[in-house]
Amino acid sequence: MARLARLKLSMSVSILLVTGIFAVFLVILFFLFQLSLTSALILTLFGVALFVLVQYMIGPEMVRWTTKLRYLQPGEHPWLESTVKELAEKSGLPMPRLAIVPDQTPNAFVFGRTTNGATLAVHEGLLRQLNQAEVRGVIAHELGHIKHSDFIVMTVLSALPLIAYLIARLGFATARVSRGGRRKDNEASLQALIFVAAAVSYIVYIATLLCVMRLSRLREHYADAYSAYLSGEPRQLESALTKISYGLSLSPKPPHGARTLYIGDPALAKQECRGLLQRKAQYDLDKDGVLDERELALAMEQEAKSRWTAVNTLFTTHPPTFQRILLLREIGKEMASGQYRSDRIYAHV
Repeated sequence: MARLARLKLSMSVSILLVTGIFAVFLVILFFLFQLSLTSALILTLFGVALFVLVQYMIGPEMVRWTTKLRYLQPGEHPWLESTVKELAEKSGLPMPRLAIVPDQTPNAFVFGRTTNGATLAVHEGLLRQLNQAEVRGVIAHELGHIKHSDFIVMTVLSALPLIAYLIARLGFATARVSRGGRRKDNEASLQALIFVAAAVSYIVYIATLLCVMRLSRLREHYADAYSAYLSGEPRQLESALTKISYGLSLSPKPPHGARTLYIGDPALAKQECRGLLQRKAQYDLDKDGVLDERELALAMEQEAKSRWTAVNTLFTTHPPTFQRILLLREIGKEMASGQYRSDRIYAHV
């Protein structure tokens, strides 16, 4: 698993980069408001640390509350329990707690404060719309997230863009409230200063968010590769991702706030399906009105080469589904050739 070091390195670099950008942001704020650097730095670091700690502590509770999940009782769902137990033992992981979310969209996620205390939650829609082999591929993917501990990193790391965003919103709101009427010069200067600080905060929010999103996409690829290794059947997850994307694209509900945790992002699924439908005539080679497997493969290859897709992907929490499927197909070909080894789990990421 030598290439797993790349994921760990990317996590470390992302943390350092986001923290560095945020530190520069704080220095700019100190300069704008002419604050005492020492005292302001201590107060700010304390505030940021407190905010991150609070998010780390209450994050799992918020997920439980917003998703309305229900923990399974022992023996309530024998097949799911035995499958998770088998794959967890193969991974060398403790058995996660299992939960069912009363949601008819096909999705799944893991969350928690530690690897030992992780919860694996599946939507009712996932169990209803996917067959057992496909659900097994999804479970292996989610166990990959637990194996890599990336759900913990993402919970902590996502706090910094959120802080910058809240500061920007507060700054813009304050600047708008102070508009109008006759103002003294110092009040006008303060308003301008607040507006500049809000603008800088928003730029920092975008910059740090892009870093966090890049890491989020990378961890999905790693979890996909781990699923292929753990299940031994990349086609299981490939088929599951196709059904998940299609199912999510039909959902009328708005995307959940914690969608970075999910195996599939409803917003991205809607966008992908809409794009394929718009270019259906281009990919429908036999003009029968249906995209068969060969035509879908061609569509995926063409979409992967699109510059628009590459730019648009920068602003997504998940890789495009066709990229994930192409990765799984590469792994599947290597498995079929007999050259696949355990030290090449992440070689195609």
